[in-house]
Amino acid sequence: MHVDHLTFAAGPDGLHAAVARLEDQLGAKFRDGGFHPRFGTRNNILPLTHDRYIEVVEVLEHPAAMKEPFGQAVRARTEMGGGWLGWVVSVTDLTPYETRLEREAYLGSRRFPDGRLLEWQQIGVTGLINDPQLPFFIKWTSEEEVLPRALDGDIDLVGVEIAGSRSRVSNWLGAEVGDSLDDVDFVFTAPNGNPGLDAATFATSKGLVRI
Repeated sequence: MHVDHLTFAAGPDGLHAAVARLEDQLGAKFRDGGFHPRFGTRNNILPLTHDRYIEVVEVLEHPAAMKEPFGQAVRARTEMGGGWLGWVVSVTDLTPYETRLEREAYLGSRRFPDGRLLEWQQIGVTGLINDPQLPFFIKWTSEEEVLPRALDGDIDLVGVEIAGSRSRVSNWLGAEVGDSLDDVDFVFTAPNGNPGLDAATFATSKGLVRI
C-alpha cells in the first residue's frame, strides 16, 4: 500500500492560477499532465520523491464531468473555492476493495499533451465524495516509463493532516494507520466543519512548507 499522490482542486480562477500559487510556495515547476477523457478534467502535476506526486486538477465543460464521480467531486470542490480534494493510495491488487465495496474497479486514463496514454484502474471515488477524509484506490496498468513515478522530483511529502477519524480511515484502508503510513506522517484532528484533507507539509529547498 503506497501513498501515491495528493489531489488539489483549482479554484474558480482556474488551473493556471492555482498552479502558480503552489509553484511560488513550493519553489518548483509543475508539468502539464494532460486531459482525463473519461472524467472531463485536466491536470498539472509535480513529481515528488519516493514515487509520489501532487496533481492540480480542473473540471472542464465536458459531458463526462457531469456524470462521472471524479468530475463531480472536482466541480464541487472548485465551487467551494478550491483546495485539497483528497489523497490516493496505489495498490498491486484491487480485488479486496472490489469485494468489500461490492463493485468492480473501472478504467481511468490521462492523455499527455504529446499523445501518450496513461492508464490505471480505480475504485472508491464515491467514498471520497461521501466522506472526504477517505482516499480512493488505484492500480497502475501502463508501462513503467509513462507512470508519474518515472519523473524525478526533489520535494518530499513529509506529512498530511486529516480532519476526521483515524479508526474510520484505517477501517476503509483495511490497514492500521498509526502515526505514519508509508513513511508519511498522519495527524488526525476533529473536523471543524466537513472532514477531509486539511493540509500537507513538504520538505523543499525553501525548508518545510505547509499548504
